[in-house]
Amino acid sequence: MGVLSNKIQRDQLRPGDHIYSWRHAYLYAHHGIYVGEGKVIHFTRGAGQEIGTGTVLDRIIFSSSPSHSPDNPCPKCGDQSSLDGVMSSCIDCFLSGGDLYLFEYGVNAAFFIAKARGGTCTLAASDPRQDVLHRAFYLLQNGFGSYDIFKNNCEDFAIYCKTGLLVYTRISVGRSGQAASFLAAASAVISSPLRFLTTSFTGLGAVGCGMYCVSRLVSDIGIRRDVIKIPVERLTAPLGLDVAEFATEVVKTD
Repeated sequence: MGVLSNKIQRDQLRPGDHIYSWRHAYLYAHHGIYVGEGKVIHFTRGAGQEIGTGTVLDRIIFSSSPSHSPDNPCPKCGDQSSLDGVMSSCIDCFLSGGDLYLFEYGVNAAFFIAKARGGTCTLAASDPRQDVLHRAFYLLQNGFGSYDIFKNNCEDFAIYCKTGLLVYTRISVGRSGQAASFLAAASAVISSPLRFLTTSFTGLGAVGCGMYCVSRLVSDIGIRRDVIKIPVERLTAPLGLDVAEFATEVVKTD
């Protein structure tokens, strides 16, 4: 564990760990909560539906459902290829041939910025493991709302299980460091007026890097002020609201 890699071995796992595995040549990572006995509880929109374009592109690029085909199901999990929402899978299905990584909590700002790729750590502290497991198992039975790649994805699910925190503003990304990184990278130079201060390649690179780091940092769940801690039993109470909508309603009524 360190700045260069969060890779761990399976014998290092403990129930309540937030784990992830990179997909498709490190294009993105799939996240979940390890609950013991070789099982992982995770959140997905299902094969071919992750980004919701309704095309074959969804299945090729952003599918995070277990990869076994219906004709050759996992002997431990059965056929989960068409399932969505919160599910429990064996760790082999969760990893889908990838390596195992541990998401870090309670890091300092310097360490966070040094981890240039988002979705690997947060400044927020984790709750006790028994609370993490309670949330994960409760959501396995009751769901976690509608999947949204920017506001309510697999990383958002795992971070909620670890912290109990929800974002209540609807104009920003959710808790996901991956989503924040993608948006920060896209807007680092384009949206920054500082780009007009230099025309050199080196200067533009420095401006872009600085804006990217600042954008990532201020979007982290451990820094943001538009978050609220909600008990999991209350989270799943209303019908017809997604997670972001419910968090907003809680802020209005509390």
